[in-house]
Order: sequence, then C-alpha cells, then structure tokens
Amino acid sequence: MRKVLIKGNDAIVRGALLGGATHFFGYPITPASEIAQGAANLFTRSGRTFLQAESETSAINMIYGAASAGGRIMTASSGPGVALMLEGLSYLAGAELPSVIVDVQRAGPGLGNIWPEQSDYNMCCKGGGHGSFHNIVLAPYSGQEMTDFAYRAFDIADAYRMTVIILTDAYVGQMMEPVGFPSAVRHGARKSWAVYGDESSRQNLITSIVMNQSGMSELNIMLQEKYARAARDLTDWDEIETEDAEFLLVAFGITARVASTAVTHLRENGLKVGLLRPITLFPFPSERIAELAGQVKLIAVAELNNGMMAQDVELAVRGGCDVRKYNWYGGMVPSAEELASRVREDFNG
Repeated sequence: MRKVLIKGNDAIVRGALLGGATHFFGYPITPASEIAQGAANLFTRSGRTFLQAESETSAINMIYGAASAGGRIMTASSGPGVALMLEGLSYLAGAELPSVIVDVQRAGPGLGNIWPEQSDYNMCCKGGGHGSFHNIVLAPYSGQEMTDFAYRAFDIADAYRMTVIILTDAYVGQMMEPVGFPSAVRHGARKSWAVYGDESSRQNLITSIVMNQSGMSELNIMLQEKYARAARDLTDWDEIETEDAEFLLVAFGITARVASTAVTHLRENGLKVGLLRPITLFPFPSERIAELAGQVKLIAVAELNNGMMAQDVELAVRGGCDVRKYNWYGGMVPSAEELASRVREDFNG
C-alpha cells in the first residue's frame, strides 16, 4: 500500500470521503481547523457537499436535517464546539439518526488552550446531552487509525442508527505520519426510514418527541437494547505484552503512544509491564480489563484529565486489584521516561 506523509486531521478527511461521507457541516476551531479546511477543498472537488455554518449549534442542526434525508453526514470540532452541540446530539439519539462527529480535544475547562487533553471523555462517552443515550466512541492513536476509523464510521453509524464520535486529541490530529489509504470507495445504501421527498418515503417521520409516557418508555427500552447489542458487537481494544504482565497500564490516544514506548523500556529492564489500549471507549472493554485484574498486581490508568477513564476501569475491576491514576492537565503530555519512572515507583513500592 502506497503511503502519504500527512497530518492526522487531513488524513481523517480522506478516510471519511473514501468511507462514503456525503456532507460536511462545520465551524473551524483550533486544533481541528484543518479538518474543515480539508473538507472545504476535497468534499467540493469530489462532488460532495461542504457548508461552513455560522456556529456549532447551527452545524449540528444541519446534520440533523441532512441525516433525516438519508445522507452520510459529518462534522469536526474541539471540546468547546462539541459542548455547543450537545442538545443536537441528544436529538439525533432520540430520532435514531446516524452521523459522525470528530472531536480533536484541547485543554479546558473554558476556552483553555489549544494543547492536547483528554478531558472530553465524560462528555462524549457518558451521553453528553440530556436523556439516557449513548454515542459510539472510537479512540484513534495514530494518523493511520484516523483514516481507518473515519472509513468505517459511516457503516457503523448506519448499522446502529447512532452517532459515532471519533475522539482524538491535538497531538494525534497535528502529527504528520505515513498513512495508507483504502482502495475501495464505500457508498451508503438507500435508507428505508429516511425522508427523500418522494412518493416511497412520504409516510416516513423523523422526530425525537413522543407525547406519552408509555411510548417514551418503549423508545428508551429499545435504545438500551440497541446499546447492549453494540457492546456485544463492537467492543474493541489492543494489548501489548499482557500475557505475563504483573503491572498493567491502561491508556488511549496520544497517552497510549507514550505508554507503548514506556512498556518497551520497562520490559528491557526486566519489569513485566503490559498495556491495554481501549479502541472503543463506548462500548468500553470492561470484561477484558476485569480478566486482567485477576492476573496483575496493579493497574495504572494514564490520561490527560482528572481520572475520567480510571472510573470506568475501577468499575470493571470491582476491587479485584488496586487502580492508580496518572493524570496530567493543561496540555502537558508525559514523556515515555516520565511515565516509566512513575511505573517503577509503584512497581517496586
């Protein structure tokens, strides 16, 4: 496969087009702005639709409308912008409309700065908007995975009629790496439930409002069953050196890249350390983490926030072993040496 040296943010646009994206609605924000810029160029050149909205609130409502009409729709933003989309994300979940949202995380709270954090974890993985809903959340840690996940995301969104969030960070989005692209272009099929403005779809209705208690209850029960099905079908993760590990690191995104190098250094020094990297943050690989908790003496969760994913790890472990939190804030990313030093202290402590 021929590879191109390309930024993660640019790679995700190409992956989305090859995956069958038909529309991009968005508003630029650092460190995600290259995605809107790339979409403005490549979507229009490919005969697809690009429109810069006047705000993120407008963009998410454009997504609602175009998804209702059967399109394969996406946007990209960062934490402050995604926060403005939460009402719309809830509406998309209630109406069972598929879409793809890219969140290139930056430091917060507030406007914060443009350096990487992973503090949108709870917002994206726990629903975000009002109501008992979930989004599927994919966590790439390389430019190649930015492409691959965007390529797959529209099929997943259509299959489950859910929003797929690609939750990345400023480092992964801004890094240039060699990336290979798939040769086949995917296309979405006609959707039996969509409103196409023709005779065959005249009876279709897209709405998130159900004006009676029993109907709203039935919708929520059906949604929970769908989320459980997604958990059975989609849960994914990667493991490094876990076969004989006595100490387990858990990390995602750029922190997993650092942790992978740290594991190599620690193994070279005789410490049996492994890494589990969740690829899906929802659904979360709780069962596998629980299995490893029965094998290792200690788990440490490394993330650029106050321990958001660590809470899910603790729930999965259920007291099976101690869980430590390694946290960084404000755009600070640990070096492999710094992370390895923390592990040595706890391993030998």
